Order: sequence, then C-alpha cells, then structure tokens
Amino acid sequence: MKAIVIHGPKDLRIEERPEEAPGAGEVLVRIVSGGVCGSDLHYYNHGGFGAVRLREPMILGHEVAGRIAALGPGVRGLSEGQLVAVSPSRPCGACRYCLEGLPNHCLDMRFYGSAMPFPHIQGAFRDRLIADAAQCAPADGLTPGEAAMAEPLAVCLHAVRQAGGLVGRRVLVTGCGPIGLLAILAARRAGAQEIVATDLTAFTLGMARAAGADVTLDMAADPQALAPFGADKGTFDVLLECSGAAQALAAAIGALRPAATIVQLGLGGDMTVPMQALTAKELVLKGSFRFHAEFATAVDMMRKGLIDAKPLITDTLALADAEQAFMLAGDRTRAMKVQIAFD
Repeated sequence: MKAIVIHGPKDLRIEERPEEAPGAGEVLVRIVSGGVCGSDLHYYNHGGFGAVRLREPMILGHEVAGRIAALGPGVRGLSEGQLVAVSPSRPCGACRYCLEGLPNHCLDMRFYGSAMPFPHIQGAFRDRLIADAAQCAPADGLTPGEAAMAEPLAVCLHAVRQAGGLVGRRVLVTGCGPIGLLAILAARRAGAQEIVATDLTAFTLGMARAAGADVTLDMAADPQALAPFGADKGTFDVLLECSGAAQALAAAIGALRPAATIVQLGLGGDMTVPMQALTAKELVLKGSFRFHAEFATAVDMMRKGLIDAKPLITDTLALADAEQAFMLAGDRTRAMKVQIAFD
C-alpha cells in the first residue's frame, strides 16, 4: 500500500505501508481522490501550526473518497464497488462531550492526519484505507473528486449553523480559499441576501464571483475597501472569517453592524482580537471547529444538486506527483482545490 507521509517541513515521501483486512463493522476502501487541505499545507510547509507540531512521521490527508473493495463482517447498507465519501471524524461516542451532543469536541477524537495527539492519528492519503462503515457516506451520482469535497463543505455547513439563521442577512466572507468559497455557497443556500467577499488576489476573487459573491473586494489593491461599509456603525449581520489572519478580522469588524455575529473558521496560529471594538458594538464571537453530522448532509446536498463544489477543483495530479500537488495547492494565484488521484 502506498501512502503520502510527512517527516518534517518540506520532507514529503511516498512510502509503502502494510495492507490490512477489514474487521467487524469495517470496510476496505480503495481511495480514488484526495484533496490537499490548508492543514496539510501547514504540516508540509512548517511542520505544524500554532502549538501543534509533528513529532513523528505521519500520513497526511483527510479529504478523501473511494470505492469499497471489501466488506467486513456485519456491514450492511454498503456494497463492493460503491463510491463513498469517507468522513475523517471518528469520535469515541462515550466521553462527556460525545454524550452531550458535541462529538466534534470528543476527548478521544481520531481525526485523520492530525498531529494534535501523540502518537499522531495517521491520515487517509493512502491507496487502501480501512474505515468504519459508519464513516462512509454513499456518493452515488457524484464523481470521486466531488465526493472528496464533502469534508470541507461539512466544515462550512457547521460554520453556517454556528452563525444562526441567514435568511435575508448580509454576510461578509473574509478569505477566498476553498473554505471561503464553500462558505459563500453554503451561506447562499441558507438564504443570505447579500454576500461580500474579500481576498488578496485576482484569481481567488474571480472564483468568489463565480461561486456567487455579490461583491468582491481586493484588500491588497485597496486596504480601505471595506471602509464604506462602516457607515452608520456598520453593514453586515454576519462575518464568516475564513482566512485565519488577524488583519482580516480587524478590518472586518468596522464593517459589522451592532449585535452582528462573527464566526471564526480560519486556522493559522493565534490571532489578536480587537476586544474593545467587539465590546462597543456588542458583537458575538463564535468559533467553528470541524463538524460531525454535517458530513452526511454535505454529501446529500451535492447529490441533490443543491451545492455544486466541482468548479472549485482546479487541478488533479497523480500520486507520483504528490509534492508538486502540495506546492501548487499553496499558490493562490492559480489554484483553488488541488486533488491527488490515487488510481
């Protein structure tokens, strides 16, 4: 079995790993497509992010889809050859947070490709993957590439849920990488009346317009582009902050109306928060971390044609070109979602 393994910053290797057979309640999935995520890039470029650091070699990847190659004993509702999106979220189901209905905060979470615990949780960028049957969402009617978009879409559906009702609301999205674009799609589907998006490159802003943003603002060309939206104490009801950059958050706060809601999705290390501005406007700040039930919803919405994630997939490279895929995925002047073809 071939796997994409990170050993340290810029030290990415394709290695052979032993194959396994599925046990009770498990399936063997022949991985077809895998998307390179921002967290994968943090491991590749920096060996981690914030306090999370690599301490041993780790298989990367958590945005994957493939076809079932074998069923373990007792598996029902799935069949060999079936295309499935594989959720990387594997909460224990027994800790206090799982029992309180917060499985994304599980105390014993086994999330593919995570260096948060030690030993690290090995990822899903391998051509054969053993998964729990419960992780597999049937993706009939989708391409493998579309099915692999279920994970980042689930992140955005969870964030929209954190934001509360969006019908008729004016929404600001800061950061137009894959999460930002999917946040635009999710917010529009949730009923947002107006969506304004900000970023730093013409390429990403063009993609944001194609995804349905009503207005796009180039903050590199005009750092004061949000200033007109700050009149009369602000314009936007909701901020979906997808960049993880303190500058983006600070610039956006001036454009938010009193009692607006900020949902912080972007991860990139610690951020300073202009707390006095939050206080004076009585803004609500919410974090949004991972997802759980939203994964199956994401697959269902794509299968029904309610959200089309396919245009976000700009490049697909072979497994042998994995390092090139990682380098391309980090170039926001010409690539959005870069995927790796495992077969």
